[in-house]
Amino acid sequence: MFQDPLNVPKPAWLDREDVNIFADAIEGFIEKECKPNSEKWEKSGQVDREVWYKAGEAGILVPSCPEEYGGAGGDWRHDYVFHMAASSLGVDGWGASLHNSIVAPYIWHYGSEEQKHRLLPQMVSGEMVGAIAMTEPGAGSDLQGIKTTAVKDGNGYRINGAKTFITNGGTANLVIVVAKTDPGEGYKGTSLFVVETDDVEGFRRGPLLDKVGLKGQDTCELFFDDVFVPADAMLGQDEGQGFIQLMQQLPQERLQIAVQGLGTMKRALRETIDYVKEREAFGRPIMKFQNTQFKLAECKTKATLAEVFVQHCSERLLEGTLDVSTASMSKYWVSDAQNEVIDECLQLHGGYGFMNEYPIARMWRDSRVQRIYGGTNEIMKLLIAREL
Repeated sequence: MFQDPLNVPKPAWLDREDVNIFADAIEGFIEKECKPNSEKWEKSGQVDREVWYKAGEAGILVPSCPEEYGGAGGDWRHDYVFHMAASSLGVDGWGASLHNSIVAPYIWHYGSEEQKHRLLPQMVSGEMVGAIAMTEPGAGSDLQGIKTTAVKDGNGYRINGAKTFITNGGTANLVIVVAKTDPGEGYKGTSLFVVETDDVEGFRRGPLLDKVGLKGQDTCELFFDDVFVPADAMLGQDEGQGFIQLMQQLPQERLQIAVQGLGTMKRALRETIDYVKEREAFGRPIMKFQNTQFKLAECKTKATLAEVFVQHCSERLLEGTLDVSTASMSKYWVSDAQNEVIDECLQLHGGYGFMNEYPIARMWRDSRVQRIYGGTNEIMKLLIAREL
């Protein structure tokens, strides 16, 4: 199991028996089912579909789903330990974190009772894998600039458009699509639709994208060519609620990115401390050199600050008081710190740090995108500045 290189006490809100039991279950599942397959997934560019079913059987998918819809009735605490375990144990390529605490909450927050009772149990079991299609070839952080449309057609809508950089895109059979129902209304004309890809015509997936990092994550383009969905596929009772729904859920997504960054920093520190204690130069372990000690002291300090802030934000999320600005701070600051820490850790590995056989090399590659997805860090700063 993972050894924590930091000494931040576990906060009272997290130190609960059910959460600790769940954390142990996740770590056990990852050690048994994920880590032995990580190299295969890295090469194939996709996590085996079977692992989703196994995760469902193990009861670790969508832990925050209300019990009446087939879930365990947990909350952010359970999501938190899931993200922490996945990142600190090195299975960042598995898109279950997005499935669990980004996609599924849209269903139980905004879906109809019929949608909740039908879709959520299948997400909990792993029968349905979720994705959310926001980004387009010409619209990234600027969600108001999306071009995908959903036009009324009889008792439903016709969706046309293209989405890109979609996590779980190669696997997902439940996709929340951000589309314009009234292009003339700007952001007020945006709506969200649940597209069940097994049951529609006109849906296509592009090839898996050749990314710098997160190679095991099946990221691809999605194409919607006159895809018909019934009217009740829309999330919410009225058109034009999509942008509000996105803004309400994005703080949790951004905090999730911060939690994942923190977990990766912990793993980088652990791997690097072990390495410098064993690796010798000029007749003594690298750890004995003052430069090594100072660099690791700086890295541990940054990671500790990140953990304290992430825990603060998590407590506010549980209380319902996490605002957009503070969530944006967690996303941008922690992901920046993550890249700084991991770059220093790679440097301490010397030439071996640049070899893919060493975990630090993959962490270095995988971490770069943290400053981009979920809204670029530049956009995060704009959101923070609006509150000044």
